[in-house]
Amino acid sequence: MKVKVHWIIDGIAEIEASTLEDAERIVDQHLNAVIVKNEELTDKLGAKSIQGKAYLPGKDEH
Repeated sequence: MKVKVHWIIDGIAEIEASTLEDAERIVDQHLNAVIVKNEELTDKLGAKSIQGKAYLPGKDEH
């Protein structure tokens, strides 16, 4: 039986950066490096995209 599994990896990275765009770029570089080293993510597990958005923490976040 062939079954499809839709999966999501969720996380929040804390990055030192000058701007939100720089923080996004840093995380993007790290995640792309992980994908290049582990082709199984795309070939076997079908990863199609990675997305994220930088934001400044709110008063309730540490």
